[in-house]
Amino acid sequence: MEKSKKINVNGLILMIFGSIFGFANTTIAFYLMGYASIIWYILAAIFFFLPTSLMFAEYGSSLKEARGGLYSWLEASIGKKAAFIGTFIWLASWIVWMVSTAAKVWIPFSTFLQGSDQTTTWHFIGLNGTQVVGVLGVLWILALTFLSSRGIDKIQKFASFSGMAVAFLFAAFLVISLAIWFKTGFKLAEPIHGVTTFVKSPMASYQSPIGMLSFVVFSIFAYAGMETMGGVTDSMDHPEKTFPKGLMIATAFITLIYAIAIFMWGISTNWHQVLGGDKANMGNITYVLMQNLGYQFGHAFSMSTTAAVGIGTLFARITGLIMFISYLGAFAVLIYSPLKSFVLGTPKALWPKGFAEVNKHGMPEKAMWAQAVLVCLLIAVISFGGKAASEFYNVLTLMSNVSTSLPYLFLVTAFPYFKARKDLERPYEFFKTKASVQAVTIVVDLVLVFGIAFTIVQPMLEGSYMDAFWMVIGPIVFAIMAIALYHRYQKKVA
Repeated sequence: MEKSKKINVNGLILMIFGSIFGFANTTIAFYLMGYASIIWYILAAIFFFLPTSLMFAEYGSSLKEARGGLYSWLEASIGKKAAFIGTFIWLASWIVWMVSTAAKVWIPFSTFLQGSDQTTTWHFIGLNGTQVVGVLGVLWILALTFLSSRGIDKIQKFASFSGMAVAFLFAAFLVISLAIWFKTGFKLAEPIHGVTTFVKSPMASYQSPIGMLSFVVFSIFAYAGMETMGGVTDSMDHPEKTFPKGLMIATAFITLIYAIAIFMWGISTNWHQVLGGDKANMGNITYVLMQNLGYQFGHAFSMSTTAAVGIGTLFARITGLIMFISYLGAFAVLIYSPLKSFVLGTPKALWPKGFAEVNKHGMPEKAMWAQAVLVCLLIAVISFGGKAASEFYNVLTLMSNVSTSLPYLFLVTAFPYFKARKDLERPYEFFKTKASVQAVTIVVDLVLVFGIAFTIVQPMLEGSYMDAFWMVIGPIVFAIMAIALYHRYQKKVA
């Protein structure tokens, strides 16, 4: 086996930043809640992101050599069977994410090439837009699987490059916003009218309790994904120190950047003038705001209207390119880490002979290609299958909605059991008393239960009872599949 380069603190921070931080989360937050989104992002960080990161830091430092990541963390806390079920649900949700996101990747790419999303107009040798995007999605999965299977150092390079690209986008946005602020005499395009501005959304539909609660859930899950880093602890340089340090720095950095970025959008964007009409939506909001940023920059520096519009279009294109690159980093990590945690963490007897073996780069190549084939088949069916396939895709997405957040519930609930073990080394320990462990577990569990419950209840309030049904049935179906697989394993080794 080739000796792979170990991941250091800086590399881990860039991997976390590239995989978790979403520049688009700042634009969506400003669109839905304006300045009022800042407080919810900070509260979500305090009651969810920070405590779960501290928990994961303890898991990762104690089980630093474990190859199974999330599976190994759960197995060490609540046993093999529960760990298998929880990790299977988690992997299933990430596979659905890959299927859906392999198509979304091409929206920013189209914006980069054509100035706006033109994917529906793409045609090639008789294929319509949906089918072309489907073919590109398949090629995307195959290419990234091949490159990721060449070693953890390749994944780190992709993720680090992605993290640096997003950091560059944020830095450029920060500098340009400050330049506009300075040139306009430190005036905000979106004025502040006292404390109300920071608690009340400018969007009417998000001023109601239901609207606010839906945004709270959005802000909580904007921080999701840190658990995927557990799959690379055994590839880190001194993981007992690197993992906790990297997690803490990244947690503070991402929280701070979210708060600053949301406020900075108010420098260039007057909410009612730019976002109050029907021009902006959840799909194009990032490009609308970046285009407006470029226009306002040109206007502030006394450029002609044509030049200002041109700069706005350039900004939108550059944003499209960087958003495309950010997907590159996220996919590189998520093609490998969840699958590796599941396949290499679970007993080898579960799998066909050779399936769980690693190649000379230390990667579970056969399992990665099996996953790629499954994802590509689903993409092909959805892209070429017509209306019935489209409905199947919608059901699959709904089934994964709750499944994505359930593993957090497993990990957080398992934390007291993990802490109760006396046979583990604890190089890093933040929660040192039984009372602090119980308190943080209860608080984070309540946050998660609220988020999951509201995710299910919201479509019911809108009359979409079948959507709620599929959300509930999703984790149940995935759990039944996991139990059947585990039962097969028990019979095999009996």
